[in-house]
Amino acid sequence: MNSPHPSCSCCSCCGDDKPAPGNSLDLSLPPVSRREFIAGVSALTIGGLALPAFAKSAAEAGYAPKRPPRARQVLKVQPVLTYDTPKRRQATSWRNWGGIQTEEDAAKEKARITKELAKLKTQADFPLEILPLVALKKGDPAVAKGPHDVTLIYAAGGWGLESLTAPDKWNLMFLRHDPGPTYLWYEIVHPRFLRKTVDDYGQPGWDVDDVVVDKHADLLWRLRAFSGLKNTLGKKIICIGGAGGWGAGGKTAPARTKEQWKMELADYPYKDLAARIQAARKNGPLVKACQAAAGKYLRNVAAMRTTREFVNNAFVLTEVFKDIMDEAKTDSITVHHCMGTIMPMSETTACLTLSLLNDDNYLAFCESDFVVIPSGVLLHYISGLPVFLNDPTYPHDGTVTLAHCTAPRKMDGKRLDPVRILTHFESDYGAAPKVEMRLGQRCTNLVPDFASKKWVGFDGTIVANPFLDICRSQVDVRIHGDATALLREMKGFHWMMSYGDYLRECGYALKKVGVELLNVSAKA
Repeated sequence: MNSPHPSCSCCSCCGDDKPAPGNSLDLSLPPVSRREFIAGVSALTIGGLALPAFAKSAAEAGYAPKRPPRARQVLKVQPVLTYDTPKRRQATSWRNWGGIQTEEDAAKEKARITKELAKLKTQADFPLEILPLVALKKGDPAVAKGPHDVTLIYAAGGWGLESLTAPDKWNLMFLRHDPGPTYLWYEIVHPRFLRKTVDDYGQPGWDVDDVVVDKHADLLWRLRAFSGLKNTLGKKIICIGGAGGWGAGGKTAPARTKEQWKMELADYPYKDLAARIQAARKNGPLVKACQAAAGKYLRNVAAMRTTREFVNNAFVLTEVFKDIMDEAKTDSITVHHCMGTIMPMSETTACLTLSLLNDDNYLAFCESDFVVIPSGVLLHYISGLPVFLNDPTYPHDGTVTLAHCTAPRKMDGKRLDPVRILTHFESDYGAAPKVEMRLGQRCTNLVPDFASKKWVGFDGTIVANPFLDICRSQVDVRIHGDATALLREMKGFHWMMSYGDYLRECGYALKKVGVELLNVSAKA
């Protein structure tokens, strides 16, 4: 969003860091799940706006709203074995290279492939379905048109591989070298299939990175990339106050997101949000439930330096956002003009709300910046983890500070990182988490450009959680690799970060949508 202050990326007003008076807590209790603390409330309609019913749990642990599951779509893979059974001919060449020459050889190979893929599925940390293996002596277009996302060709021999390639599918080829049986296409995939016996690449839908030799681990990370891409393309995102893009360079970001990522950006007007918040705040049982939820949440924070009312209101806003997403049948939301517009109607900031949503496996972003949001959706679905949209600073001495007021706490997808609850820095208002991220944690960092043509990525390590006069959640990240290249090549503005190292998967997936990833952490 636009800011009157050049140095400020996300606010409509600036203020001194003088937190509002509140309780100071030093507690270290175990995490409390949302289902343990949402109290019950029956279905209620106020002003024509239906609020969802809350159902009592069997364990008598409290009440929780019935929400649709937030799960990744399943990636479906069709494995295909291509082979040949040549006949001996006298005094001439009668067979091609390769160890699969008979039906008996092929039967053993089919059993081996089936066993290997079953093991691969158990190793996948994303939803994966592997369809029954199809064995062919020549290509078959009908196979390519099947109900799958990825065609995985075990190219032991045979011809007509082109017919197994469909424009609406992704493709992989697996080749055996050592210990064998050696595949024919281990010899000729590059000159014959990829280049068509000339020097230029000529097979649509394929490049050299789609071919794997021997290592099923290399299949696995490529499939993880495809899983992330499948879940990202076509994603529906609720845009409170409309879709936008940061800065002059981001003006075309919403249109580009629709075209490049096929995303559905669903506008949700602020006037409708205001009505929803008013209805929720008149719902006494819901407000009471949210107050109880806030109280139990605060038992697990290191300190609070804002008012309890701001925190209570953030929990009410969380339920309002969930209702909106439920009705739209999505789990993704972003807030435009999130400071000056939403604060008066919610009587808090959206910072803590967005943090809570991300911890609950939603995708929730501030600023409605569609220059960077596609990177967050992709990284989330590749890693399976919450992601941190952040404001970067100037990289120097191999380190960069990243900060924002909306960081998730459950960055590893399992455990809550320690947190202090403060006001939002620029407004000195509301409730914002200062998440203390795990020191020594390896992290993936994506730096999208405004044109969405060439992103930068780097692998880093979290080395500090400073307390500077900037957005509340802040980390110093040690840059692995060429920090000078990062400084020279970084474009756009906002960055995206997750725990773990997923640069390979991101770069591979991005190529499929026409984006180059400059990995400055890549080894020469």
